[in-house]
Amino acid sequence: MQEITPKELSEQLQNGDEDPLVLDIRHEEDFEEWHIPGSINVDVYDELTEGSDQAKGPLSDLPRNEQIVTVCAAGVVSETATEVLQELDYDAVTLTDGMNGWSRVHRHAEVPADLDGTLIQVARPGKGCLSHVLISDGVAVVFDPSHYLDKYEAILDEYEAELVGVFDTHAHADHVSGAAELADRHGVPYYLHPKDALAIDATPAEDGQTVMVGSLDVEVIHTPGHSEGSVSFDIDGVALITGDTLFHESVGRVELGVEAGIEDSDVEQNAATLYESLQRLLDRTEDALVLPAHDPGSPEPPVTASLAEVRDWNDDLGRDREEFVKELASDIPDHPPNFERVKRTNVGQESVPADEVAELELGPNNCAAE
Repeated sequence: MQEITPKELSEQLQNGDEDPLVLDIRHEEDFEEWHIPGSINVDVYDELTEGSDQAKGPLSDLPRNEQIVTVCAAGVVSETATEVLQELDYDAVTLTDGMNGWSRVHRHAEVPADLDGTLIQVARPGKGCLSHVLISDGVAVVFDPSHYLDKYEAILDEYEAELVGVFDTHAHADHVSGAAELADRHGVPYYLHPKDALAIDATPAEDGQTVMVGSLDVEVIHTPGHSEGSVSFDIDGVALITGDTLFHESVGRVELGVEAGIEDSDVEQNAATLYESLQRLLDRTEDALVLPAHDPGSPEPPVTASLAEVRDWNDDLGRDREEFVKELASDIPDHPPNFERVKRTNVGQESVPADEVAELELGPNNCAAE
């Protein structure tokens, strides 16, 4: 049985040379919820589990002039799909660990920012997550890291930088943060706003506070609404790390903390609070780069836009306060998978065994209002 690793597939798709045909054999509803961009769906999951011969008919119509990569949730049923395709004389391989493996892929690139230092964006295409590493004068801080800490350790080694702090913009609802563990590993502060540090040991990230990173100033801006402890970070007036408060074409949803049972506010209250937070960000320099914690689809770093561009693109920013609150409080999209447990884990109220973390956060991020 031939396999291709998620990293190898990511590199092939990234390079764009002779892309394979990515064939997702899961149920259609699972594919629609979350899939590798550019992949196609032939729902033969039941046929493959009940008797592989039944899948030969639907799989016989695939093009024969390119390699096929089969995908399922964990890379088990897709192995059977690969065997069937090979029997039909297709060039087929299996994606190792399926969508579970795809979720672990990280890519990084430097952000073109006029800073006395280097700003690196780390994209996690399987989750649509973005995190950032700021380096100046040989020291570094990390914003919103995933729990796959080796990705960030590799960047620190590549740039020969010493980690001096780790920041979370908020207690995430879609993925388990690695920030506290990364900070503990290096013996440096973990910064989180007290409103989100409910049961976790963190250095408070308070509104108006400035943290020096080499020769750069990182200013904390309290921007609640998506969560009570959401903050954004202004890096020397050049870049804005906006977390889930402000995306390029949307804003953060406002009900997750309420429905997870960790906030006493209500949805309308949070929407009104978020509106005020956005006004604070819109007062910042127009050419500042907006760097959110998510981007839809499969982000290719660096994903950037100026605040002026975001103002033009983002329909939510054109609404008055009343319309904004009404829209966000009434239009509730699908929740991120297991968001209650993920939120409770990130505020310190629940401990998830290490071998369960990856499965807990599988699926789309769904943290933006639609």
